[in-house]
Amino acid sequence: MATLAATTPPRASKFPKPERRRFQRVKIDVLGRFMLPNRNEYPCQVQDMSPGGAALMTPVSGDIGERVVAYIDHVGRIEGQITRLFEGGFAMTVNATAGKRERLAAQLTWLANRDTLNLPEDRRHERIIPHRPFSNMVLPDGQESRCKIIDVSLSGAAIATNVKPPLGTPITLGRMRARVVRHFPDGIALEFAMLQSEDMLKNNL
Repeated sequence: MATLAATTPPRASKFPKPERRRFQRVKIDVLGRFMLPNRNEYPCQVQDMSPGGAALMTPVSGDIGERVVAYIDHVGRIEGQITRLFEGGFAMTVNATAGKRERLAAQLTWLANRDTLNLPEDRRHERIIPHRPFSNMVLPDGQESRCKIIDVSLSGAAIATNVKPPLGTPITLGRMRARVVRHFPDGIALEFAMLQSEDMLKNNL
């Protein structure tokens, strides 16, 4: 199973290594949003991350050295500077105290192992059949389709639809962000980006 820890410190040099090189990065697949100095918010998807840095897939990239504040699902708020641009996104440092880095390492280890083991959608929460089963599903390209909710819980939903995006595709169900985690003959299963409450489910589907 994946673990996160600082690598063995390199020999002393008058040119210190970038912060991102001090930690092992792991591949995770979570959604979020970020803000550049212009204060506009944009969606993002984490490609890989460590307690010292992250690579984000984004529709908009800033300039190297610009400050970034990001809110990552299951992780929370991070901030840092853009260190590298690549096609479809950018890499950034994560500025954090030693204590927060330890917490980040624990969160990232759980997320990495969840993805590596290909765990199914969260079944810890009771699934119910909603009174109003119909909702709208919106894909990343803006395509919208009507769907029927088979059942729903605080952490995910099963929906009947002829549209079957690839596993991992971020979508919006009603007003809730989610991602596709399983296909079945009549539809798809979704995992919500954030744990919902019963009131949020009633108001956002």
